[in-house]
Order: sequence, then C-alpha cells, then structure tokens
Amino acid sequence: MHTEVVQWLLRRTYRAPSYSACRLLEDKQRAGCTVSVVLPALDEEATVGAIVAAIRTNLVERLPLVDELIVIDSGSTDRTAHVAAEAGARVVHVDEVLPRLGHVPGKGEALWKSLYVSDGDLVVFLDSDVLAFDPHFVVGLLGPLITDPAVGYVKGLYDRPVATAEGLLPTGGGRVTELTARPLIGALWPHLAGFVQPLSGEYAGRRRLLEQVPFASHYGVEFGLLVDLAELAGLNALAQVDLGTRQHAHQTDAALGRMAAQILQAALARCPELRVPGDELVQFVRRGADVEGVPWDVGLVERPPMATVPEYRARRSARDRRPA
Repeated sequence: MHTEVVQWLLRRTYRAPSYSACRLLEDKQRAGCTVSVVLPALDEEATVGAIVAAIRTNLVERLPLVDELIVIDSGSTDRTAHVAAEAGARVVHVDEVLPRLGHVPGKGEALWKSLYVSDGDLVVFLDSDVLAFDPHFVVGLLGPLITDPAVGYVKGLYDRPVATAEGLLPTGGGRVTELTARPLIGALWPHLAGFVQPLSGEYAGRRRLLEQVPFASHYGVEFGLLVDLAELAGLNALAQVDLGTRQHAHQTDAALGRMAAQILQAALARCPELRVPGDELVQFVRRGADVEGVPWDVGLVERPPMATVPEYRARRSARDRRPA
C-alpha cells in the first residue's frame, strides 16, 4: 500500500461505538448545524418501515439528532410509500421533484433529487433494504462530520454476511466490490485504496460538498461520488466509519454483472482520455437447447452538480432569507 493510504487509514478510519448520540447532539447544537437522513427506495416494503421507525423513535423523538427523515420513492409498485409514511418518514415521489428536468431511472436520480427536497447541512444516505437495521449507523456516520470540521464525507464500512446452503457465513458479500470496484480503484485511483467498502450505500456528507459534484445514475452513483469528492475536497476530507455488520438480500450473479457494468461505466466516464465505444452489456441465458444473448443498456446519465440547477439555487436562497 502507498504510504499516503497507510497514513490516511490511521488518521481517517473511525468506529461507530466511539460516538455517543447524546454527546453528538450537544456538539451539533453548539455548531448550529442540521441533519437530514435520506433513504432511496424502490419496492422495499419489507424493510423500509423498520428502518424508518428505528430512526424516528431513537434519533428524532427520543433524541433529536436528526431534523428530517425523508424516503425518496423511485416508483415502487408495492406498499413502500405507505409503509414508510406510516413509520414516520416524509415520502417524496422522485417524479414530483424538478419535473422540468424529467426522469432518469435508478438510485442515483433519487439521491440527486433528495438534495433539492432536503434542508440539512449534513445529509446521511442509507439503503432501504437493510435487515436488522441499527440506528447507530446514523450516529457513526455523523460522528466525524460533527466533531471534525475538516471531514466532509464519510463512508460506512462493515462486514457483509452471505447466506449459503450451509447457513449464514460472516463474510462473503460484496462481490462487485471485490471483483470490480477495488481493482478499478487500485489501477486508476490508488490513493482511494484504503476504503474498505467503496460502494457502501451508507454514507454522509456536507451539503456544501455534495451539491458541487455530479450524481451518476443507477449503481454508478457511489463510485462516482467517491472519486469526484476526493478530487474536489482532497483525500484528507474523506473518512470511513466501521459500522459493524450489515445484512441485506443478495442478488443473482446476472444482476451483479449489470451492477458491475454500471460501475465500470462510471469509472470510464471519469477517465476523459479513454473513449468508450458502447454501453451495452450482453448476458446469456439458456432456453431449452439454445443459448440466447440478452442485451442490457448499462449506460449512465450524469446529473449535473445540484448547485448549478436554477431551481435549487432559488430554493436555497429563499431558505437563507428566512428569519431565524
């Protein structure tokens, strides 16, 4: 490992249990900052309610560390929106946000549009498919941001158990990370090699940074944010927090292949010297005696930095003019 990475690991790797929600609330109030928690959701009826309820009960009502809790519904066909609202979140449908700019499918769109509808100085993003969610995830991600003004962006790291025929193994999840993201980072952005979970869906950042970078569509968003924020703010402004264990449902190899292709597209888009001839991925399925190729469009759309969107600038300006 490069010396820079070793030094960064020692300086900017934290543990969630090191932070107390009560103490962070005191620090937050002293700093005068606000916190938004955002969950992008698409057909997550089975899990989103428990996550929202845990945050609402522990970090909004019992201890007001979180100022607003928002679920961005990306067009669910199940009861995701209803369950999230019943549990105490403000639910916003992604198509209702900035309709002038149309709709781009994928997780990145929900995250990008959440910057428009939220107000917090600190924004925490959480996946909505997590099982046995621990609200201390939020506390851990906020810890470095609230206690150290030099930190601008925090990624979660964790063990990822994987279900097998023999039972639950303590590690083994994160195949796209190990087979795609980590090799890309090692080859092209070696200064970021210290991130244990570069594709983590649990992360937090300062609005003033998040609003200055583009958001890639689909599953390229986390990779793009990591690279772009490191370029914008410098490695020392980025950190990671050990959140312990994260459990979620695992996808098929074919679905993970499409995810990997989107991450590759996000990486290539950040290498302007490379010309990408196409964004189609062909996967093969057997139908009877034949093998059939199935093409998938894995191209990405890059939403511009939110700070460049006129509606956002107007909204933030109006907010800043409100009486205290």
